[in-house]
Amino acid sequence: MTKRIIDLRLVEKREWPQAVLLKLRSDVEPLPEAAPGQFVQVRVDQSPATYLRRPISIHFIDRERRELWLLVRKVGAGTRAMADWPLQTRVNVVFPLGHPYTLPKASKKERCLLVGGGIGLAPLLYLGKMLHEQGHHPMFLLGGRSADDLIQLNEFEQYGELCLTTEDGSAGIKGLVTAHPVLQGPSPDRIYCCGPKPMMVAVARYARQKGLWCEVSLENTMACGIGACLCCVEDTVEGHRCVCQEGPVFNINQLKWQI
Repeated sequence: MTKRIIDLRLVEKREWPQAVLLKLRSDVEPLPEAAPGQFVQVRVDQSPATYLRRPISIHFIDRERRELWLLVRKVGAGTRAMADWPLQTRVNVVFPLGHPYTLPKASKKERCLLVGGGIGLAPLLYLGKMLHEQGHHPMFLLGGRSADDLIQLNEFEQYGELCLTTEDGSAGIKGLVTAHPVLQGPSPDRIYCCGPKPMMVAVARYARQKGLWCEVSLENTMACGIGACLCCVEDTVEGHRCVCQEGPVFNINQLKWQI
């Protein structure tokens, strides 16, 4: 896919205590083609301390409205500046970047379990939409520390069944995602995962034990987004790989987590 540098306009914003949803619209041209699991690099002009672009997962793309949705966790100067953007702010982004999730063949309808923890649920909405439109059967297993972390649920349930967990029991099953009863039922054909590394390692271990196909989206620190700075290198069975270029999505068989 061809990378583009494009200016978008902030047309809608929704905030939660720890995150913000930004809907960015292209006024002059269709959005570039992008796949679930890819990301964008956002320029943050309003933060003097933010010298580099910020890598943000593609949360959703609405092609009819020419909108790119970004779900941003407010964790540093750059992302907090993004959360403070007023409507109509012009936002410069580079996308699509990175290696996406692998979609099943449309000819074979598969049961897909999409596991997200915290802000790691961000790339799973667009993935769920694409799977649903191709006739597959997505199920979302989403976890957080509390109910406040489980956001955008109305949007997720448009594309599949929701299974929820929280560490404090304020929503869904109390405990981690790996404690949800859905994992004790019939095995899915595929597992897709994104979230904190300990959670992804646990999901990968479950998939290995069951002999299931599984992809995870790594959240290594990225700076350049094009494989030049080597900040995001991951040691894989094939050697060191830049997550921003050859990821962020990897099949668990490529990783050394449990070898």
